[in-house]
Amino acid sequence: MTHDHDLVLRPTEGQISAALNPPPGRNGGDLVVETLAALGTTTVFGLPGQHALGMFDALRRSDLRYIGLRVENNAGFAADAYGRITGEAAPLLLSTGPGALTSLAALQEAAAASAPVLAISSQIPTAGLGGGRHGYLHELPDQSASFRGVVKSVHTVRAQSQIPSAIEAAWKSALSAPHGPVWVEIPQDVLLAETTIPVVTGGDAFPEELPPRPELTAVAADLLSRAERPAIIAGGGVVRADASGKLKLLAEVLKAPVVTTPGGKGAFPWKHPLSLQSWIEDRHTTDFLEDADVLLVVGSGLGELSSNYHTFKPRGRVVQIEADLGKLESNHPALGIHADARLALQALLETVSERSDPSAPERVRELLAKVAERLASQELTLEQDVLASVRKALPADSPSFWDMTILAYWAWSAFDAKGPNHMHSAQGAGGLGYAYPAALGAAAADPTRPVLAVSGDGGALYSIAELATARQYDLNVTWLIVDDGGYGILREYMTDAFGEATATELTRPDYVALAESFGVPGVRTSPETLSDDLSKALASPGPAVVVLPAVLRMFAATHLG
Repeated sequence: MTHDHDLVLRPTEGQISAALNPPPGRNGGDLVVETLAALGTTTVFGLPGQHALGMFDALRRSDLRYIGLRVENNAGFAADAYGRITGEAAPLLLSTGPGALTSLAALQEAAAASAPVLAISSQIPTAGLGGGRHGYLHELPDQSASFRGVVKSVHTVRAQSQIPSAIEAAWKSALSAPHGPVWVEIPQDVLLAETTIPVVTGGDAFPEELPPRPELTAVAADLLSRAERPAIIAGGGVVRADASGKLKLLAEVLKAPVVTTPGGKGAFPWKHPLSLQSWIEDRHTTDFLEDADVLLVVGSGLGELSSNYHTFKPRGRVVQIEADLGKLESNHPALGIHADARLALQALLETVSERSDPSAPERVRELLAKVAERLASQELTLEQDVLASVRKALPADSPSFWDMTILAYWAWSAFDAKGPNHMHSAQGAGGLGYAYPAALGAAAADPTRPVLAVSGDGGALYSIAELATARQYDLNVTWLIVDDGGYGILREYMTDAFGEATATELTRPDYVALAESFGVPGVRTSPETLSDDLSKALASPGPAVVVLPAVLRMFAATHLG
């Protein structure tokens, strides 16, 4: 009997000849780019540095497309978005020390959001590894230690022969559920030295699957089939696993209302009769979910935002499907199923019994009416109109990327993403500066659709340099900057807590003039003209900036008692 693992692929005569006679002039950097190409990579992001020059020189001899950003952290955000949009592991090429460390915040966001990023950094020469103080430029006692608590896996190369295997192992790690960022570091001398190792022509790009245990899905199916008031919370794991279609089928079979978390935006149709939309930061929704006798949580750890700031206290049975072991049952006792959301939902579809519940759509309508009534009592017409204008202007199939700004916090709850994998924000790690460089990465991934980035004026200042990147590569991104004169949400938090705000007011540039100085068209708009101005910018190829001077308010929190 022959097993799959006994099969050996025989090299062709051409491959043997190429292996015995590798082309001259190659170095360790060529092994990096050849391995990436063999794994299916077409685009890499990054920023060069002294120790990484061997890797960047090798790009010149490859067919890979390079998108160079101006700050390493922004390059990381771009790679993060590329990974989210394509589902591929997006390579991020970095130098040592300061260059590497500057990417940490972006890698934290990728880890929190399960975005596959393959970070490949240079290292000081091999002689300097091991913790001694040799005085090399950019030297750290243990560079990889700075990343070990952030990324999924760390891979240190010490010889050229290790490069293809290390990158392939990292690639698989990044794409195994839960997706996430990984770290590979290669010393300068290994990258620069000439190599006689054959050209890398193949690689196993298939990650390990994470199926559910059948005895657990059998119990979950029985609980859901016999439930009187089942409900579903859909998180980012549904989007990452491309499982939205299976979620919809299961909800319809069970007649179970569905609410999506901020990370799960678009995982369930907004206007569906069973859609509770995304009002998870609302006490009415919290009460509804607490009343469920069986609650299915798919692809969410029920963290701070997804639990209405940990005020959610379920009274029924909880079934949690989660690919990240660290999140499984970390906040609430549950029937924990460690699995990829797509595979687990398919297993449930094959085993649940159809329920009849004519009251479910009516209960959904009643809840959404309560949410609307609560908002109507707060006189938030400006905020709702601005968000509606953005939705009207943005094509239904266009992705949007949102910074940590008041309009984004509104969007988490109130924005119809129009589909899975369309709305992304930095709500995983919560750092500023995500939206614009991430949108550039998305535009690089799919140039056929305009991409929207939304920032406040404070967050925008983190990313201004990338206007040069947008212009250089003619990336189709429209950047909406809501200018309220400072860190608006922090101003609101501090005023509520202390009576006045400190360190929140900012001197800003003229964003329109600044954009135009980069050769990027800019326009100053108003709430009344926003929809038209944004529509025109999105319809025009290439980058654009739309500046909206406006002070927006948050809806009242319901988790403060």
